Amino acid sequence: MRNMYAILAGALFGIGLYIAGMTDTDKVQGFLDFLGNWDPTLAFVMGGAILPMAVAWAATRNRKPLVGGEFPERSDPIFDRRLIVGAVLFGMGWGLVGLCPGPALASLSFGGIGGLVFLAAMLTGMFVAPKVSPMLDSKVTGG
Repeated sequence: MRNMYAILAGALFGIGLYIAGMTDTDKVQGFLDFLGNWDPTLAFVMGGAILPMAVAWAATRNRKPLVGGEFPERSDPIFDRRLIVGAVLFGMGWGLVGLCPGPALASLSFGGIGGLVFLAAMLTGMFVAPKVSPMLDSKVTGG
């Protein structure tokens, strides 16, 4: 039953990304073009996601998931070097291509070779980052 909920949630998420235009790379790049021809419509998409999530967080406080398990503990918001470097790299990729992981997966059904190339590069980055990260940390800390 849990897998059925996961499939339903994933399909709903993908359909929402498509309808909202988050899989349209030109629209995303227009949203990120603050100094040019800025398109603010994706801000409404983000707001439309944040509001129901805030309600869901409030409604699930001190409760258990319907399909078993536990809700994860809230993590401490730590603004360290790894978060900042990761956010900058993520933002650069998002701005250059106009896709982030969710829309990249959704675009596989219609994105052509560009979507496949982006997905391959994203998976490569996800594989390489944990291996490079300790080296970067030791260089910065002098270890």
